[in-house]
Amino acid sequence: MALNNIYVGSHGTLGIAVEGSPAQQADFTAISDAYTSAIVGRVTAVEVCVQTELEEFFEIGARDVSTISTGNVHVSGSIGRAYMNGALLFLLLGRGAAENGLTTLQPSFVLNLTLRDPQIPTNALKVNVFGVKFETWGFSVPQESFVMEHLRFKATRVGLLDNEAGKDIAVAFPAPA
Repeated sequence: MALNNIYVGSHGTLGIAVEGSPAQQADFTAISDAYTSAIVGRVTAVEVCVQTELEEFFEIGARDVSTISTGNVHVSGSIGRAYMNGALLFLLLGRGAAENGLTTLQPSFVLNLTLRDPQIPTNALKVNVFGVKFETWGFSVPQESFVMEHLRFKATRVGLLDNEAGKDIAVAFPAPA
């Protein structure tokens, strides 16, 4: 049976991959080349949330719901990172992060979250979040703890790939058009 492994945060890695228009891809490639890595690394509290708008319909004179209709699907989340090098800020601001003030073109990218239990290395759970754009970026400098970046993002869809015992089970929320 799929999706029955128990994972902890130390079993996961988070990477980013290029997506979007050719101009966005060029900007993303320039950022990833400058920082020489597509692995985000040292992340904490990664959160991915899929929210659907549900509408209840009640018939006149009835107390119970007759129908629940589905509406829009919203994908969002957040990332915390104990490291600062500017790459994620550039992904938020795009070309606008440069000091010369070029036109802002925010890259769109894919977050790849892979969970792999070291006891069963052939099993893996991969969550791919597509069409990601960062919405907010901030950092905190506590007196006696680690400097942390905090980012919130929105995305177009989420894909899930569970590889257990040689079988791949894939699901996408919402389904690609």
